[in-house]
Amino acid sequence: MSSTTAEDNLQENPLLKDFYFPPFDAIEAKHVRPGIRALLKKLESELIELEKTVEPTWPKLVDPLEKIIDRLTVVWGAVNHLKSVKDTPELRSAIEEVQPEKVEFELKLGQSKPLYNAFKAIRESSDWEALSDARKPQLKEAILNGVSLEDDKKVQFNKFKQELARLSQKFEENVLDATKKFEKLITDEKEIEGMPASALGLAAQTAVSKGHENATAENGPWVITLDAPSFMAVMQHARNRALREEVYRAYVSRASSGNLDNTAIIDQTLKLRLEKAKLLGYNNYAEVSMATKMATVDKAEELLEKLRSASWNSAVQDMEDLKHFCQTQGAPESNDLKHWDINFWSERLRESKFEINEEELRPYFSLPKVMDGLFILAKMLFGIVVEPADGLAPVWNKDVRFYCVKDSSSSPIAYFYFDPFSRPSEKRGGAWMDEVVGRSRVFSLDGTSPRLPVAHMVCNQMPPVGNKPSLMTFREVETVFHEFGHALQHMLTKQDEGLVAGIRGIEWDAVELPSQFMENWCYHRDTLMSIAKHYETGECLPEDIYRKLLAARTFRAGSLSLRQLRFACVDLELHSKYVPGGSESIYDIDQRVSKRTQVIPPIPEDKFLCSFSHIFAGGYAAGYYSYKWAEVLSADAFSAFEDAGLNDDKAVKETGHRFRETILALGGGKAPLEVFVEFRGREPSPEALLRHNGLLPVSAPA
Repeated sequence: MSSTTAEDNLQENPLLKDFYFPPFDAIEAKHVRPGIRALLKKLESELIELEKTVEPTWPKLVDPLEKIIDRLTVVWGAVNHLKSVKDTPELRSAIEEVQPEKVEFELKLGQSKPLYNAFKAIRESSDWEALSDARKPQLKEAILNGVSLEDDKKVQFNKFKQELARLSQKFEENVLDATKKFEKLITDEKEIEGMPASALGLAAQTAVSKGHENATAENGPWVITLDAPSFMAVMQHARNRALREEVYRAYVSRASSGNLDNTAIIDQTLKLRLEKAKLLGYNNYAEVSMATKMATVDKAEELLEKLRSASWNSAVQDMEDLKHFCQTQGAPESNDLKHWDINFWSERLRESKFEINEEELRPYFSLPKVMDGLFILAKMLFGIVVEPADGLAPVWNKDVRFYCVKDSSSSPIAYFYFDPFSRPSEKRGGAWMDEVVGRSRVFSLDGTSPRLPVAHMVCNQMPPVGNKPSLMTFREVETVFHEFGHALQHMLTKQDEGLVAGIRGIEWDAVELPSQFMENWCYHRDTLMSIAKHYETGECLPEDIYRKLLAARTFRAGSLSLRQLRFACVDLELHSKYVPGGSESIYDIDQRVSKRTQVIPPIPEDKFLCSFSHIFAGGYAAGYYSYKWAEVLSADAFSAFEDAGLNDDKAVKETGHRFRETILALGGGKAPLEVFVEFRGREPSPEALLRHNGLLPVSAPA
């Protein structure tokens, strides 16, 4: 074997080149092992050098430290991103092999005594008070990384950290494989009665990709999968109750059996998190999680209970309304509604009550129009211009778009990628935003202005079918607005300290604020009318449909609120009270929590915990409550625009400017509560959220 194979030829390895936009089109699985190993070796020698020369000053401690952290974050981020959007067995095993080495290096870095002592010296010196807020959070991070642990405790801690990283990776892979594994081939059109044309087009397209080359939307065959667009279409529209039941059962039991069973991984994860917490001197993992959040365990529980009691009666009423409606429709299941009936009948009830059919609205929401309207809104609120910049940066798939964000001075201030379509064979489900590179003074490209931030936004909506553009449901429109809100906080930051710029360093329960805030604009008349134009005729969404969408906003709000509360409560319970190996299993806890948070309890086979990636493979462990916490903040923030007057352009622009200068600009450099108060003029209150959801007892206008 020649010594200049790709494995050895480090000069040519795209991961080791200096880049601003990652070479996503050039990175392959074969580059990962040699590239990451060479990078870690280089960073390790930089760390050793830094430990020798470190002084308790910012330029001699934090600047060189940021250079090390950032390089690893950007390169690892690019590789991991490809695993999420272009997964292959080769890429998986390469990442799996080098991940322990990467975690080991991060532990060395996070637990470096010389660096910790230098931070402490800054903390104890007279310079501390003069430090900008942006520079203070570093110390707490080091302590949570185990820096103050003595030798054998540190060894133990590091072992836990390694094992947890491995378990989380394995968990996510099992979910992806279990989701991919389920396929239902349907040849008889009676079995898919009620399914909308868009879903049949997708099911036929899937069938073609599985080798049924003559499949068509009209004549089939059709392949149903557990991927979100396919799963939701069956749950909401398939008249075939047996099909709904089969697909529902498969969905809630994903990754809970055979060689893809995540049960043992969950138990081991909870056990190690608890032990890690105890090593750091905390009672449970929830306390560790809250150490870097706005809330405390008590405060989070208090909010969840307040929302639960405000939602319960409304959810019970939702169920009564549904049963009554089923009876009027002569449905045989009206006296015994099951989980696989609820979405289907809710959809029928919504159609009859508001005469809104999600599917019939799709032609009004074509992806290009939605993006245009979103960018017009961003210009009005925040004074920015978003322009296509395709071709400027390499992409991982032909459908990925690239954009440049400019300020009023028309110079670039940020960039972002957008990957909108579902690709079940290689891309994980859901929607997310992440950083590619962050804003940073230390990484200035010209020596004077900071490096500009780059983000990526990923969604999983229906791809264009035939010559139609991607036509979206209203929910998918909200999702795009949501992810763009995250991206704005990353891109419009004014922090130049790279370690707390953008979304870095923001307390986890505050990070959903801008994203959920942006969703509110989907109900704002001018905004919605600017995007809702029929893709063929160009006609605007009829006014009466807009009014119905508005009325439908609070439809089943109690039930939807309880669904999120179940997830949040079971997460907190598992991380604060659950005893691994005790008398109760994780499923017992979910069933118990569900009694308080679900009007009809989950079926015994419900093992949704086995696919609850947010808390077992994402960053939401003991933090799922953050969605509700941030919903309170975001509804309250939006109510500032309502108070100013949504029809008053001047007031909206002024409030938007204030939102940009506080919530979006200050990054992780200032406590989010202080940032919120700076924007709103007071502390947050849940009233706006309950009002928006129609869960507040309404007093008659005076």
